[in-house]
Amino acid sequence: MSTTITATARTTATVTEATTAKGKGLPPEGAPARSRAREIEGYRGLAALSTVVFHVWQQYFRYDADGSHPPVDNHFLGSLISLEVIDLFFVLSAYLLALSYARAAIDGGTTRPARSFLYRRVVRIVPLYFLAVMVVWSIRNPTLPGNWTDLFEHLTFTHVWDREQIFYTIGPTWSLSLEIMFYLALVVLGPLAVRACRRLERRAARVAVCAAGCLLLYAGPLAWIAVAHYGFEVPHTDWPVYFGPQARFGGFAVGMGLAVLVTALKDRARLGTGAAWTLRLAAVAGTYGLSLLTTDPENAATTFFHPAASLLWGLMLFSTVHVRRQERRRGLLTSRWLTGVGLVSYSLFIWHEPIMLELDKAGLLPQSQAGYPLATLIVLLVAVPVAVLSYWVVEYPTGMLGKLKDYRGRPRDFYAEAKPAR
Repeated sequence: MSTTITATARTTATVTEATTAKGKGLPPEGAPARSRAREIEGYRGLAALSTVVFHVWQQYFRYDADGSHPPVDNHFLGSLISLEVIDLFFVLSAYLLALSYARAAIDGGTTRPARSFLYRRVVRIVPLYFLAVMVVWSIRNPTLPGNWTDLFEHLTFTHVWDREQIFYTIGPTWSLSLEIMFYLALVVLGPLAVRACRRLERRAARVAVCAAGCLLLYAGPLAWIAVAHYGFEVPHTDWPVYFGPQARFGGFAVGMGLAVLVTALKDRARLGTGAAWTLRLAAVAGTYGLSLLTTDPENAATTFFHPAASLLWGLMLFSTVHVRRQERRRGLLTSRWLTGVGLVSYSLFIWHEPIMLELDKAGLLPQSQAGYPLATLIVLLVAVPVAVLSYWVVEYPTGMLGKLKDYRGRPRDFYAEAKPAR
């Protein structure tokens, strides 16, 4: 799996920003209700831990003349562990970032200028990513010139197009290439949608236009996958074909559609506790069922796993963000330890694979497949503290650079002269 844990907007930051908009009625991108912020952070935490467990699982696969052999020969357990959650991050990222555009298009209002949006995304994603790529690449290329093609592609987020090196240096970061491409697409498509909807008088028509656009963005990758697999018989190992934006933007389309749906409904048809849990469990069960069916890399369940899983993750998120307001919400998703993991999830995503490979190289991980559970525990015990350190030393300070510009993207004057007293 590859998570763009990514790479998604930090919920707690957007909630804080929503309270400091100086009364201008300008909603920041991706600001969910304060009561939902901790649950979303909890989802990030669960997905981050799932990512680590999955990549250690991949590391312990063994291959011989008879095929591949998982670390635990149990199909039901293997389907649970290998339940990729990359699509959850795509859906969540798109939902949070497209929410302000959906509100502006359907109900009017102002969105953040493209330069401001992209600036904040860059300071959120790039510093830690560049640092990690340079460190890991240097360790793996101790003598110059080294693999300069790999370094260039990673620093330009173009490695997703390279069939041979897509998983080099930091394997899971192929998904960051898609995140960057989505940001660029959103600052083009979002304002276009807002401009088109302003010409429509009826709210229902504006909702229909936004929904139709999301449907087209979802249908495009679906058609691409079908034509590539059934029309041209492209094998699933041709990574750029099935991992590029033309195949994987369906997850972002679902997140954008969720933003449109939540905006369109507003406070109508909010789910009660029972209905919310029913939808949530149905989404998880459906995704797990898909994973169970992916026994053959060329069957339909495997071929269309990610578009289908995106819809199910979207349903799960809907059952979380569109529920009746309650005074207090307690549970696993809002537990302090899990939301703490969610807070450092991007750092955990970036560092866990290099840490795992270095531990294995140093002989600090069990060598037999039976040692998989212990290996997972060891990687977590090392990677989580490193992620915490990385967050406070790199992520948090560089993230503060976003405050150098205001909502309109104009530089803030922190040393303005005091106004003379009247």
